[in-house]
Amino acid sequence: MALTLLEAAKLEQDVIKQNVIEVFPQVSPILENLPFISVQGGVFKYNMEDVLPGIAFRGINEDYTEDTGVLQQNVEATKIFGGKSQVDRALVLERGEEAGELRVIHDRLKAKAAALFFTSMFFDGHSSDDPREFDGLNQRLTGNQVITAGTNGATLTTDMLDDLIDSVVGSPDMLLMSKAMRREVTKLLKSDGRLTYGEDYFGRQVAMYGGVPIRIIEEDHQGETILGFDEDCGSAENCGSIYATRFGAEEFISGIQNGPMAVLDMGLQSDLQYLTVIEWLASFVILHPKSAARLKGVTQSV
Repeated sequence: MALTLLEAAKLEQDVIKQNVIEVFPQVSPILENLPFISVQGGVFKYNMEDVLPGIAFRGINEDYTEDTGVLQQNVEATKIFGGKSQVDRALVLERGEEAGELRVIHDRLKAKAAALFFTSMFFDGHSSDDPREFDGLNQRLTGNQVITAGTNGATLTTDMLDDLIDSVVGSPDMLLMSKAMRREVTKLLKSDGRLTYGEDYFGRQVAMYGGVPIRIIEEDHQGETILGFDEDCGSAENCGSIYATRFGAEEFISGIQNGPMAVLDMGLQSDLQYLTVIEWLASFVILHPKSAARLKGVTQSV
C-alpha cells in the first residue's frame, strides 16, 4: 500500500522516527503530497502507456481488427541518501538540558536538510553526472511536456500558464515555482478572478490559479535557490521555470522506497557524542507520460 510521509508519520510508533519523518512534508510541498510505494530489492519495474489499442465501429457479422496497445517498459532503482545527526555531550552539560530534547532539535535540522536535498534532486538530479543520484524532472521531461516561453525567453502570460496546465493529464495537483516566480504570477493575475486562495495541509495560505495550488520551492540544504532565475534560454540569461505535476501511486508520479525511512538511534558514541543516523533508499517514477510538464524560459518583468 502506498503512503505519503504524512500518513506514515501518523502510523509510526517510534517517537524518534516520527519526529524525523514528520519534518519532510512540512518542509517540501512535493514530500507533502508524493505517495511512496515500497519495492523489494530497491528496483521497481513498471510499464508506461505509449500507444493505446485501436477502437472502431463494426457492422452485423463483421469482426474487429485485432489491435494491441503498446507499453513502454521501464526500470527505476532507489538511491541511498541521508546523513548523521550528532550532539556533543558537552552541550548537554553546558545547557543543563535533557539529551533527548537537544537531540530532537538536531535530528529535525538534519531531517530538514534531507527533505530539501530530495526536493532539489526532484528537479535537478542527473544520474549521468553522478550515478549515485536519481534523475530529476529536468532529465525526464521531453517533447511536448517541455514548453518554451520564447526562443530567447519571454515574459509570462496567462496563455503560457494555461498551456502548462493543459499539458498534464486531467488536472495537475500543483504548480511548482520559486517565490520570485510567484511574484510574476500574482502580478500577472492581479485583476484575474482565477487567482484565489486556499490552505495546505498545515493551514498555511496557498495561492491558486484556476483551482490549482501554487506551491513554493524554497532554497536547498546549502542555501542555494532551487528554481531561481538562473537558466539560459537562447540568447537570454536569467530565465526561470514553472512545473505542473500530478501525483498518484497507481498511474501518475509516485515515490518509491526500499522500505520505510531508517532513523537509527546509535546512542552515545565513544562517550563523546550522541548519534542519530537518517538514511532513505528512495527515488520516484513517472507512470504516465503526461503526469508532469515544464514551462521554461520565463523572464522577469521590469
